[in-house]
Amino acid sequence: MDQAPTTRPWPKPWIAAIHAYVPGKSTGADGRPLIKLSANENPLGTSPAALAARAHAAAPSLYPDPDSTALRGAIGALHGIDPALVVMGTGSDELLHIAAQGYAGPGDEVLFARYSFSVYDIAARRCGAEPVVAPDADYGTDVDALLAAVTERTRVVFVANPNNPTGSFLPKGEIARLHAGLPGNVVLVIDQAYAEYLAPEDDDGALALAAAHPNVLVTRTFSKIYGLAGERIGWATGAPALVDTLNRIRGPFNVSNSGQAMALAAVADQAFVEHSRAHNRAGREALGAALTALGNHGLRVLPSEANFLLVLFEGTLTAEAAYNGLAEAGYIVRWLPNQGLPQALRITIGTPTQMDSIAATIRSLAEAAK
Repeated sequence: MDQAPTTRPWPKPWIAAIHAYVPGKSTGADGRPLIKLSANENPLGTSPAALAARAHAAAPSLYPDPDSTALRGAIGALHGIDPALVVMGTGSDELLHIAAQGYAGPGDEVLFARYSFSVYDIAARRCGAEPVVAPDADYGTDVDALLAAVTERTRVVFVANPNNPTGSFLPKGEIARLHAGLPGNVVLVIDQAYAEYLAPEDDDGALALAAAHPNVLVTRTFSKIYGLAGERIGWATGAPALVDTLNRIRGPFNVSNSGQAMALAAVADQAFVEHSRAHNRAGREALGAALTALGNHGLRVLPSEANFLLVLFEGTLTAEAAYNGLAEAGYIVRWLPNQGLPQALRITIGTPTQMDSIAATIRSLAEAAK
């Protein structure tokens, strides 16, 4: 292998191969602020109880509790999990990264489905592992394709459920079938960032699998339904050995004083969570129906169990033109050419007024493009 030139420091080749994560934008190409429907944030904001708790958080001059003890206890009580089997992260992103780092490295493979969360590719490359992409099933996760892609080098499998950016969902039986088909030395990471948007009866069984098996890790976040994206708080649970590995390499003070206080109050305010879930379902159904009615213009709305819709533009109106037209109308959504979806827009569910305006704008654009 050729040596890197000695004129300056050079990153490891697997680091140089990373395409940095691109967050959802909040401004137009001209810098004009737009209504942001590109990052799947909660349009209802944050629980009032959580906002009030911020004022009573420990002083910022003091280090936070490194173990987030009270918060882990509250999460454990809510979900029926031993708090010792809960590990906190700076958002679930940190936990996804260190799950790959803890169990994969150069010569290993990290597997995920096409059209999955873009952080999985970064997490694989960051630790020197090879990202492997399994074919999708009509934009959803295909269990058979994932299992067929497993090799003796596979060490971690990432599955987002519900999936981002497509909104697709694997039911309990499919998640169980995937786990049953994996070798015991492969860690199955089930990323449940959008799980709280599911109806309770639609539980995919991941938490039960994590409690029963040594190779299942479940991650969740406070960024979505809890409305705490700016505080960067996530958590994971799994077998003691998995949790021990994550605790060895996570940041030592990775959840701030304000984050711990606000998340603790947010967990206690499940009425806000239920209200957000109902609001999202109504908005998602209304927008989905309005855009599905434009099917004769080549629009296709994928089924979603998350707080967004992925809309495919397969007719005269392109996704790029719709993206620009929505920006002119004052909205920024997520156009996804960098994720292999140049024909798609991901639209976060906002307020009823915003959803009506989005639908009307796209209808006008589609009619004008005929």
